[in-house]
Amino acid sequence: MKKIIFALSASVILLASCNTEFVSPVHNSSEPLDEYFNTEARMFESLVAAYDPLEWYDYFYQYNSLHLVFDIMGDDVNCGGSNEGDQPILVKTHFYQLTPTDQPDMMWTISYSGINRANTLIQYVDGVESIAKATRDQWVAEALVLRCFYYNILWKLWGNIPYYEENLKTPYFTEQLDHDTVYSNVIATLEEAIGMNSLPMKASVGNEGRVTKAMAYMLYAEMVMYQNDNSRYQKALDYMKEIISCGQYALVDDFASIWTEAGEWSTESIWEINYLSEGGVRAWDAPIATGGNVSSVLTGVPGAKAGSGFADGWGFGGVNESAYKMYEEGDIRRDGGILNWSENRDNYAPRWEDTGYFNLKYIARENGNHGYKGADTMNYGNNERIYRFSETLLNAAELAVLLGQDGSAWLKQVRDRAHCTDTGVTRDDIIQERHKEFVGEGKRYWDLVRSGLAASVLKASNHPFRPAGADWSESKKYWPIPQSEMDKDDKLVQNNY
Repeated sequence: MKKIIFALSASVILLASCNTEFVSPVHNSSEPLDEYFNTEARMFESLVAAYDPLEWYDYFYQYNSLHLVFDIMGDDVNCGGSNEGDQPILVKTHFYQLTPTDQPDMMWTISYSGINRANTLIQYVDGVESIAKATRDQWVAEALVLRCFYYNILWKLWGNIPYYEENLKTPYFTEQLDHDTVYSNVIATLEEAIGMNSLPMKASVGNEGRVTKAMAYMLYAEMVMYQNDNSRYQKALDYMKEIISCGQYALVDDFASIWTEAGEWSTESIWEINYLSEGGVRAWDAPIATGGNVSSVLTGVPGAKAGSGFADGWGFGGVNESAYKMYEEGDIRRDGGILNWSENRDNYAPRWEDTGYFNLKYIARENGNHGYKGADTMNYGNNERIYRFSETLLNAAELAVLLGQDGSAWLKQVRDRAHCTDTGVTRDDIIQERHKEFVGEGKRYWDLVRSGLAASVLKASNHPFRPAGADWSESKKYWPIPQSEMDKDDKLVQNNY
């Protein structure tokens, strides 16, 4: 289907290097910035700008694809590449050996850039009286939810972070809040945005990728469940029930079809980050230009032969054999989400940590970068699937169990679609069902942490490639604050690592 990319207009560029030292906003007009946002068209540019950093998460001078970075901290997905020295920050992430100077810290920069841009819309929109109230309310709600999404990434990765809701002024410092306070502030903002009742439950045709009520509900449930905030379980469950009952989302029968270009924005899709190949001008010297996704070739089959259906890739993000073998025979999620070439090694070039299993969900496929104009490797059209309806059902099932209610009917829908015959309905059973449903989607690691299973599951002895001593522990829950930020603000307190 045709995809809408919210590409930043050339008329306004809002950049942020980090939370404490922002690059000055600039635009191609002689007007002062405070006077620039004076029309509806210019405010819409500001909204577009708030979406733009979403597309940088796969590559912004670092390989920091959301699903890959999150998954290599779990038990299903390996780092890979040519050797241990290839993309060392990913290897250190994989082995829980991050330092203040060696980490995917561009995720920090991208997230604060998004926060800065969302705040700009919120700051100026009330000053443009010609914008209809309904439009203004929707844009503000979108910006608020986007800000929460960016903060959610920062909160889960770094925990104790500088937090602000109005863009900073010189000297560009703000208070560092502890992780519980960050959560309280973000979840309250989400409740505010949802309470405005200005977002559609589903985006209209041509607006796929914009924030919706369903997307906000899913973000809310994700944060509440990660925080284990039992005071909000019922509200999160009510939100899941509202998505389920609205009739606008449904599971698709063919699991494998979800991950094809034709499967993007299916009835199962609640929110995706859009990428496009057709006309994509993204290039290595222009990593934030409009276009495609680089993570597809990053995790592609190395040396894949023409006619195989797959494009030559770089061999990162391979899947462990244990993930493939956890499925019972007949479960369509196994071969619908994992490519098994374990007995096909003569037809590709195995690389470091190779198992013969690849993440079919995001893999580079032949002609997957059709119509590109920039770098061929940076313009695959694979959207990043953030929330699917199956997760809505599994969230509802888990929240119901946590509240002492019966969520088995929702769990059964996911299993029936998968042709899975499991019958357990405990929370542990649901966590395992999520394991099967979301291999390679960046969910597993967070599920292990929030359920208290990380310390026992993420031991080096349970993993085929992690060196002795590379165990997860509670001290690894939060990454160290980037040294570049510590150097700018002597009041920042470093996380334990």
